[in-house]
Amino acid sequence: MSLHSAAPHTDTTASQAAVTQTRDWLIASAAAVVALIALYAVFMDNGSLISATGDYLHEFAHDGRHLFGAPCH
Repeated sequence: MSLHSAAPHTDTTASQAAVTQTRDWLIASAAAVVALIALYAVFMDNGSLISATGDYLHEFAHDGRHLFGAPCH
């Protein structure tokens, strides 16, 4: 008689951990990209990226510069 169980062994815990880790990296990467785009729009753009959207979004970015302490004028 064998000491091992008769049920086949599946390594689902390791594969679930790999999927979870990959998902977490993808979410973190997407958040970093969105944050970098937002920082570019607030600090470096000076209105050219958002000028086509009208004055409302331009003023919002302008106030964001003041909020972060960035010089804008």
